[in-house]
Amino acid sequence: MDSLVERYLNDLRVEAGLATNTLEAYRRDLQKLHFYLNAKGTHGFAGVTRQTISEFLGHLKRSNHAPASTARCMAALRGFYRFLSKEGFMRESPMVGLSRPRPWMRLPKTLTQRDVTDLLELADRSRPEGRRDAAMLELLYATGLRVSELVNVRLSQLNLAVGYVLATGKGAKQRVVPMGDMARQKIRLYLKEARGALLKKRESPHLFVTRRGMPMSRQGFWKLLRARAKEAGITKPISPHMLRHSFATHLLDHGADLRSVQAMLGHASISSTQIYTHVERARLKRLHSDLFPRKSRRRDRTADRSPVGSGENGCDASPQ
Repeated sequence: MDSLVERYLNDLRVEAGLATNTLEAYRRDLQKLHFYLNAKGTHGFAGVTRQTISEFLGHLKRSNHAPASTARCMAALRGFYRFLSKEGFMRESPMVGLSRPRPWMRLPKTLTQRDVTDLLELADRSRPEGRRDAAMLELLYATGLRVSELVNVRLSQLNLAVGYVLATGKGAKQRVVPMGDMARQKIRLYLKEARGALLKKRESPHLFVTRRGMPMSRQGFWKLLRARAKEAGITKPISPHMLRHSFATHLLDHGADLRSVQAMLGHASISSTQIYTHVERARLKRLHSDLFPRKSRRRDRTADRSPVGSGENGCDASPQ
């Protein structure tokens, strides 16, 4: 692919300090444009017009590209063409004048507190891998870390005496996140009874390691999470981010303030955290729909014709 892309990504890495995962996502977005241009007979990014970009975005929409992914793709393209313009490769960015996609909000998927309890209590702690899995799952739910933050936690970032972990988030920004007593307890057990058995006299700065003594990967954690969820009887598709979402949602359900949750999640903007208030409103709406007696006029009329207290499901309508 065009060497200009590598220069742009390197500029973002050095100047903006973007995380590796974000840079890789931007690379894939620019690759999509690259392949699209080649298919249309346009070679090179510099000859692109506003019309070309509009047609490319239409192509993404027809390909059922997720709205959130399209928004990120537009951000990658805006930055890339701003970079080309600044470096003198283009007079003007073809992104100028293009309207931004309407904000699209997908409510985070969460686990119930019962599901979380089943998941955290199930791990087989008689084996080193079980101790590790129990500690990882408990720490993830107790702190709301991103999966990339979880697998990259080093021993030096952990303070079990006080009860916090120093998380390294997007853009290499660090934040202190407290953890509960249960997470501290399970991590202590893992360190005492399992980590050494997994390392087999090898050394590693990482807190969580595989049975080969290597740092746990994101893919490895996904695999163990799915296995543990299946054992716990959780049938819905599950991901590490669902535990992060559950952490935030359950905190807010129990009265936590939005700013504190924002700080623990490492969100740069409060708007990213406000999505969880929509989750709570959606839950309350479902609750109201399920329990409020006036659901529909037809059901009201049916209820009115039924004698109070009659039938198998009859009830006393007097005030309690």
